[in-house]
Amino acid sequence: MATHDSQPLNKEPPIAKLMSSFITSEGYDRNHGPLPSAEQLDEGSHQVLVDGFVHKTLSLSIADPRDSFPQHEVVCALQCAGNRRHDMRTTVKEVDGIDWLDGAVMNCRWRGPTLKDILNRAGINLETSQIPAAHVAFASEVVECEKDLWYGASIPLERALDMSKEVVLALERNGRPLDIRHGFPVRVIVPGVAGARAVKWLDRITVQLQESNNFYMQRDYKALPPDAKDGQSAEPFWATTPPVQEMPVNSVISHPRTGDTVKLDASGRVECRGYALPGGDGGPVVKVEVSTDRGKTWTLAEIENHGDDNKWTWVFWKASVVFDRKMGGTIHSRATDALGNTQPEDPPWNLRGVCYNGYGEAKDLKFA
Repeated sequence: MATHDSQPLNKEPPIAKLMSSFITSEGYDRNHGPLPSAEQLDEGSHQVLVDGFVHKTLSLSIADPRDSFPQHEVVCALQCAGNRRHDMRTTVKEVDGIDWLDGAVMNCRWRGPTLKDILNRAGINLETSQIPAAHVAFASEVVECEKDLWYGASIPLERALDMSKEVVLALERNGRPLDIRHGFPVRVIVPGVAGARAVKWLDRITVQLQESNNFYMQRDYKALPPDAKDGQSAEPFWATTPPVQEMPVNSVISHPRTGDTVKLDASGRVECRGYALPGGDGGPVVKVEVSTDRGKTWTLAEIENHGDDNKWTWVFWKASVVFDRKMGGTIHSRATDALGNTQPEDPPWNLRGVCYNGYGEAKDLKFA
């Protein structure tokens, strides 16, 4: 694992290990404070409070969401908003944040009750006209964070109430109870949305008329406009820039990697591989293309069928491409999802380096 910070724990697996299976066994770690101790998280006493604009405040034990609600399984990719920050930093210009490569993502089976079922049990106490502007806020006060006393996030209430969005309170990952690293005993999973909203160690759900006021919702995880060049110039934009919700369509080249030496076959071909992710609700990924002439022409890649593919998962792809040595040793990839979202060549720069989805790239390749 590439460890970016040990306190708090932030690390990602090497790309080859990450892509060793369609369903991710380990995955990345993203934390804004220490991991809770076993004493701080007791399954027998842990409670999730459901309050705010509801008809009935609920105090749920972990047994309640497991035994009193239908269980729903969703296979989806969970992705840090800073995935590929290193690429924005090195191909555009310096950014502020952990130097994530392209392994801050995991594709897992998540199981638990839907958030909609939980909210239906509490009952939404809002006028119909208020619902489009309302939010569901999630909080964990188990550990203190670096920049706030607690961790919080929110999503639009409409998303929470839409069964097709498959928002769940996950109790299991890949058929096993969550461990502490991945949010034990319960966390939120919001398919298609930045991992920053998938609050771990969840202890409160609040229906409210505004976004979460937590630092990590209001002062982080925002794609600030390019005029926000540093901390001082960013100040006016924090209040006016919306928090990241849906992640953009993306693709990554896992083989070969930048700087590798590749062996061309007799026809000048080499096989390249990678993963691709749909944009928000736009999945599944329906097309991946690869170029060795800096985007002048594109070769259609083969998308592998894993049987579990749906609108929220990543896909693995592979392509055999021809190199013209005169064009240099660079490969680019671009993905397109079912809604027609396609990777741009050069997305706008932002100070925090979030949501980078420029063409996947392997450059400075050498030929054996």
